[in-house]
Amino acid sequence: MPKHIPAHGTVCVIDESLADTAFATIVLAFSTDPAARWSWTRPDVFLHNMPLASRAFAGNCFALGTAYEIGNFSGVALWLPPGESSDGETLGSLIERTAPAENLADLSKVFEQMATFHPHEPHWYLPLIGVDPSRQGEGLGDKLMVHALARCDGDGLPAYLESSNPRNIPFYERHGFQALGKIQSGSSPTLVPMLRRPRSRRSAG
Repeated sequence: MPKHIPAHGTVCVIDESLADTAFATIVLAFSTDPAARWSWTRPDVFLHNMPLASRAFAGNCFALGTAYEIGNFSGVALWLPPGESSDGETLGSLIERTAPAENLADLSKVFEQMATFHPHEPHWYLPLIGVDPSRQGEGLGDKLMVHALARCDGDGLPAYLESSNPRNIPFYERHGFQALGKIQSGSSPTLVPMLRRPRSRRSAG
């Protein structure tokens, strides 16, 4: 089991047995996320379903050793390596059963658009990253991102994500991600697909 260090600490791999603890951080971080709260507008419905959606969205990251935390789960980043993907069938079924009926058609179109932007080349995918609101602004997200992107650069592979909150776009841009377009349908909030090309050690420094 990984050693968890309080305060800023260091980035640790999350043991699979602590997945629920990681999802709790994600739920807190996404409690005001435009896309998540549009998908589940009632607080109780959001609190019940966000962990389930996170598990499907993050796939096998815990078993693969690509789920990371910092500061005793103050921050969490769930990555999928090349060749791995989210459990789209489970996620889609969950959304269909639990999202507001008036949003389902737009949600379906949003997922279709997400698929068109997702890279076909080998890449690292970041489905979820979040910091406990009580610890935001302390640089924990930066440390999580730097840790993972070092591996992306070491592998010589791009990193990809969809930003579901416009407030986070400058954070991703600071780490080298560039917007590829916009994903939006009807009343849905706008998601921004973003790609970061690998950097050589010389250019990264």
